[in-house]
Amino acid sequence: MTTVQITLPDALAQEAANAGLLAPEEIERILRERLRSERIERLKAARSALATQQPLPPMTPEEISAEIEAYRSGQRCAAGS
Repeated sequence: MTTVQITLPDALAQEAANAGLLAPEEIERILRERLRSERIERLKAARSALATQQPLPPMTPEEISAEIEAYRSGQRCAAGS
């Protein structure tokens, strides 16, 4: 567990305390909610960027087979076979 100390103007600290916002559980909830919102915004931005890119051309059956074989070969090497 980490202890965090913050400095707030007296009026804001009093108002936050009266609203129950300075309780550790409430601060944790607020931080988790904010982090979640920021992750969602980054995901939306990434999806938007991906949507503007040209899609990759479809792979041929031969290319798919080559990728599968390369993966299997890598798995065998990793297993020591």
